[in-house]
Amino acid sequence: MLHTESKNIFFQSLGCPKNLVDAEVMLGITKEHNYTFVEDPSIAEVIVVNTCSFINDSKRESINTVIELAEHKKSGKCTKLIVTGCLPQRYKEDLKVAFPEVDAFVGTGQYQQILEFIEGKKEEIDGFKHPKYLHNENTPRINSQPSHRAYLKVSEGCIKNCAFCIIPKIRGTLRSRTIDSLVKEAQNLVNQGVSELNLIAQDLTDYGRDLRDGTTLPGLLRGLVKVDGLRWIRMLYVYPDEMSNELIELIATEEKICKYIDTPVQHINDRMLALMNRKVTGDQIKERLQKLRERIPNVAIRSTVIVGYPGETAEEYSQLRAFIKEAQFDHLGVFAYSHEENTASYSLADQLPEELKQERRDDLMKVQQAASKARLKRFVGRILPILVEGPSEESEYLWRGRHQGQAPDIDGHVLIRSGKLSQGKILDLKIERAMEYDLIASAIE
Repeated sequence: MLHTESKNIFFQSLGCPKNLVDAEVMLGITKEHNYTFVEDPSIAEVIVVNTCSFINDSKRESINTVIELAEHKKSGKCTKLIVTGCLPQRYKEDLKVAFPEVDAFVGTGQYQQILEFIEGKKEEIDGFKHPKYLHNENTPRINSQPSHRAYLKVSEGCIKNCAFCIIPKIRGTLRSRTIDSLVKEAQNLVNQGVSELNLIAQDLTDYGRDLRDGTTLPGLLRGLVKVDGLRWIRMLYVYPDEMSNELIELIATEEKICKYIDTPVQHINDRMLALMNRKVTGDQIKERLQKLRERIPNVAIRSTVIVGYPGETAEEYSQLRAFIKEAQFDHLGVFAYSHEENTASYSLADQLPEELKQERRDDLMKVQQAASKARLKRFVGRILPILVEGPSEESEYLWRGRHQGQAPDIDGHVLIRSGKLSQGKILDLKIERAMEYDLIASAIE
């Protein structure tokens, strides 16, 4: 019989929103079995660290967090320290040696069994090497986001096999949920007060391919827009090579679908794209972006690129720099290439020095900063629907919100001059000023 006496449990989740949803499921499962979530690890009997290991920086953050929280086994009330997620999925045997104080290491396909690991019922569970689990609308889950917004993970794993990426080896192959399951979970979240859903997957455009029954991303969107009470639907991680005209048309015509798209391009030079095993050319990327902006003139586009990929020449970097200046993305993430073992790019010749990679990253961010401010200026003087997030941390006289072109946690904000505001409401506000990444708005007189 599993634990019934109430115990305090502390969760720390690192990395991407997909990882966060896994933590929310673990939180829901433990709450159903009489564990109480606390925000102070020093009073927790159980500490769970949900880790990331996508690139070197995330590995360092995960390891440092485990080291920091392990101290509570000495100085606090902690009797069980559990490490979950991508880091143990990738380095379990090494971690066992490095962290003998950790009571259990849980892989990416085992988070639904968190209770068994806490209770010590199972030391090893089949399926660690090949994650297959996929939660559904009936799985306990506690939304950790502000009550008006949530993430909806539509699939797990990936079939892209990009040369620089370890995700397929950590998360397994593509596993899509059914449209019915996702619509039911969306309705459950709306019943809890959610008005904004952010759809996440490793690549949303691959959603449904594994089901082989005609399930597609446009089909899912048509189901979600029918959910009563849902106001905004946002798509994250839509790759340009699979971005169909049908999808673009849906974004343009469906009121509930945010005029926002996150489309990672990674590079624009054809040789670099081929080395990265990206099934797209620079011209095809440009054509998709042009199509987006022609059909949806007010669309906000976020992208990511990698600089310093093995063998990237000065000329190829210059081509990327010119493209970023020309493309005028609303938001851009720039990553210095991370040399990851067990990826196809790990053994490539011509690995570039870290200093050069960082130099190119910093340079590109300066280019993007100017583009971001120029894009934001187009909103000045306009009235936009703004989702009110809550009081600003910058000033007691300001509130914070987002327009449709700003995703939570990764993009900028709209700073709102004080008025009659309520968290989670969508209000029409007038944009007064643009800064590098944020806007300032006020209530309409």
